[in-house]
Parts: sequence; structure tokens; C-alpha cells
Amino acid sequence: MFKKRVIAVLPVLNNIVVQSYGFKKYLPVGKAEIAAEFLNSWGIDEIVLVDISAGKQGRFISPEMVKKASSRCFTPITAGGGISELWQADQLIHSGADKLCFNRSFFENPGFIRDVASQYGNQCVVVAIDAIAENDTWRVFDYSTGLNRSISLEEALKQAEENGAGEIFLNTVHKDGSFTGFDIPLFKWVSEQVSVPVLACGGAASGSDFITLFNETKVSAGCAGNFFHFAEHAVNLTKQMIYKSGLEIRMETQASYIANQVNLSGRLLKKSEADLDHLLYIKIEKEVI
Repeated sequence: MFKKRVIAVLPVLNNIVVQSYGFKKYLPVGKAEIAAEFLNSWGIDEIVLVDISAGKQGRFISPEMVKKASSRCFTPITAGGGISELWQADQLIHSGADKLCFNRSFFENPGFIRDVASQYGNQCVVVAIDAIAENDTWRVFDYSTGLNRSISLEEALKQAEENGAGEIFLNTVHKDGSFTGFDIPLFKWVSEQVSVPVLACGGAASGSDFITLFNETKVSAGCAGNFFHFAEHAVNLTKQMIYKSGLEIRMETQASYIANQVNLSGRLLKKSEADLDHLLYIKIEKEVI
């Protein structure tokens, strides 16, 4: 059985990593390479680095940005944003990207990701789909226009898999930046529709949300953006909670909280008085010469 993954999402707007709220409001975080280094040091499994302004501006994500980020971490990086030509994909792979993420280019030219998969392998291709509810059904949201696409979510999933997607990165528009937990019914349904790994994103607020996601759906990874920013222990504590729940997960982290108690919100609880006394006062035996 494959271990579950915890993935950090770094949306980039005008060369700055941002927090995203409902695909409408963005707050600055900092440079991509600093954020990547920080996440790597706290044990994140993978990073999705996506330039959300690239497609609108008629360009693709900066290979130099990807190169700087990859040079500061050993974590696999998925790069996306405005990729529409094979030479662009080639530059990003040679700049340190392990996988490539496609959204707009997939919907406008599904055959393109088939070409990328043929060139670099299906494991390199991640199709990003933004899901939004409409009249008791699920549609695909177009971030560049702010409107819903004509294609249904079910058809988009089918086309992605048929055209060579190795993974599907599914984001939920209504959950973006909400801190209300993952949309479990949606991800349960989606993960049963396709045979490729599904990366679930949108709404994470604590390690408990990841545990619920992994226990109640078949997704391969839980993803979060805002939740991991400005909280250096968030990744480590989340993975500790998942591990202690009995789920299989990688634990190659610089620090461990396995011996600590954590509440449902992911906050460390105070150690017992006996443990604290032991930490504060350690008896030193008199040296006999």
C-alpha cells in the first residue's frame, strides 16, 4: 500500500508566493525559493509551484524561479502556469521540475498533454482541475475568465486520464482559503472515477482534516497552501498526527513530535509535570577521581 502524501501548494502572483482566498483575494507571502526551503526543512513530501498569473499574461512560469526553488530543497517540485509548448516543458524539467502541471492548456488543447506524456512519461504530467458547484452538479471553473467552462467535471476527469495524466490535482473553488476542511463527498466521488492518483486541495485547517480525508476517500495526497504559511510547525505536526492515527506516511523530518500530545486543532499540549521536571532538573552524580 502506497504511503499517503502531504503536499504544499505555492501559488505565485506576479513573482510572489501568495495566500489565496476563494480565487479572488491574495495576500503576499514571499519568494518562492525561501518558501520551498522552509517547507523542505519541515518535512513536506512534495511542492506544487504554480504561477497563476502566467497564462493571463501570455507567458509561462519562470524557469529561473523553478531553478532557484529546486536548488534550495530536495523535495519533488511540480511546476505549472502557462505551459503550452514542448520547449517550455523541456526548460522547466532541466531547471529542476520533477513534474509539470497543466490547467488552461489542457482544456484548450487536450492533445498537448498527450505529447508531454509521450516525451517525458505519464508520471511527469499533472492535470489541474478547479471544481465548482453549479445547480446540484459539478462544473469546471476557468480561473482566467472567472466563468465556468462548458465541460462537466466528470468529462474533464475522463479526458485527463485518457490523454495521459499521471495525476489529477483537484482544487475546490468554494473551499479555497476557507479553513473549513476538505470537501469529503466530492473527493470520495472523484477518487472512485479515475485510476490515477488524485491530489485533493482546498479547505485544510488542521491535521485532523488530512486524517479524515485519507480515511474516508481514496485520494493519494492532501494538499494545502494557506495552512502551511507562517506556521513553521504546521507540516511536522500534521504529519505527526497522521502517523499517530495509524496511517502510512513518510516521516523524514528534521524534528519529531511523536512523543508529544496534540489536540484536534493541531496545537501542542503541555507535557506532564513529571516530564517537565525531568527536563529542567537532571541530577548530576558527583565525579569520583
